[in-house]
Amino acid sequence: MILERCLGSMLLVLSMLSNVLGAFVGVNIGTDVSSMPPASDVVAIVKAHQITHIRLYDADPHMLKALAGSGIEVTVGVTNEEVLGIGESASAAAAWINKNVAAYMPSTNITAIAVGSEVLTSVPHAAPVLVTAMNNLHKALVAADLNFQVKVSTPQSMDIIPKPFPPSTATFNSSWNSTIYQLLQFLKNTNSYYMLNAYPYFGYTNGNGIFPIDYALFKPLPSVKQIVDPNTLFHYNSMFDAMVDATYYSMDALNFSVIPIVVTETGWPWQGGSNEPDATVENAETFINKLIQRVSNNSGPPSQPTIPINTYIYELFNEDKRPGPISEKNWGLLFTNGTAVFPLSLGGPSQITGNSTAVFCVAKDDASEDKLRDGINWACGQGQANCSAIQSGQPCYLPNNIKNHASYAYNDYYQKMHTVGGTCDFDGTATTTTIDPSKFAQVFSSLCSY
Repeated sequence: MILERCLGSMLLVLSMLSNVLGAFVGVNIGTDVSSMPPASDVVAIVKAHQITHIRLYDADPHMLKALAGSGIEVTVGVTNEEVLGIGESASAAAAWINKNVAAYMPSTNITAIAVGSEVLTSVPHAAPVLVTAMNNLHKALVAADLNFQVKVSTPQSMDIIPKPFPPSTATFNSSWNSTIYQLLQFLKNTNSYYMLNAYPYFGYTNGNGIFPIDYALFKPLPSVKQIVDPNTLFHYNSMFDAMVDATYYSMDALNFSVIPIVVTETGWPWQGGSNEPDATVENAETFINKLIQRVSNNSGPPSQPTIPINTYIYELFNEDKRPGPISEKNWGLLFTNGTAVFPLSLGGPSQITGNSTAVFCVAKDDASEDKLRDGINWACGQGQANCSAIQSGQPCYLPNNIKNHASYAYNDYYQKMHTVGGTCDFDGTATTTTIDPSKFAQVFSSLCSY
């Protein structure tokens, strides 16, 4: 009993310390990418952007090896296909832990296991064994003496809360009450946290115009359009906060209080089809940067103001191989060369982008070669960039491809002209980045480092 009390006190102190240290913004890394960089390059990009927390959807050995020694906190994933087997066999769970977690620790800083992805709504036939799978994995962690370093949870979508507004009356779908009760009991017993996938983009686009888009984008609302819970009179400045609070109230309805919520997925697509008018670069840039500011203020939603909302953005790169509408393929923060789709600003102690004052202008991955040639001709001609170094036989000619030559010409022009109004656009073929590409990719030879 004394030992249990001591351990409980230690865990409470650790929880308090995590709140003092502040909330983090991490990033999901999906792999349905046609030109996925090697794992070592992905990790270099992550480090260059000072991202300190990542979530993998599996336990890819190449990524886990590449992350060794980086200090980056890693959430590994049990795939939906693996949940049934682990739920039905404790030995399968032990083998999974030994192969995918214990084998890489402590060099790779694995701190959590996400068991499946939205299991209750995406693979409901696995729901009966979901919590058993989590228990089996936790017991395997205990056997490996890793249970204090690695937490076990399972990401769920907002779809299991049928009526999330007003938050104070939100409850889980009653058909899942038995499973969710077992899940919450497990999270409480193991001092873990609830993993929530919360997408204001879908809340808005599927909301039939009930809420204004500014509410989904963290933009201030006029006084006559404030979103207020009529029961608590709490004001909700964003749909994101309301979704998190709806989940806290849903847990409370099952008599579970203050199990912390970590948002394991949220984001906004930056391109969509003709029937997806809200998937734009402007909206994505607004949502992501205001999200970073929101999380970085270290507060919780109105009902739990002292519990910060640790959050993972969906996602690092566009997953262009995913099925579905155009928007489904365009959630990435970065192109695969490490350049940002749109400028990412720091709203506080967030780690999404670095604090470097150096800004580079480079060609976009998806730019057409014809437009890149036009851009080079303009930069090296009217733009007065010094392009002698990318001529045949000169130090920066290799690698000899249109994209690298365009990046050199664009950046030479931009460095000379941005202080007097020169931009990094080149008919939509260029973008700025705070990362020197030579740090993580063979963009130029060492003589041609930016």
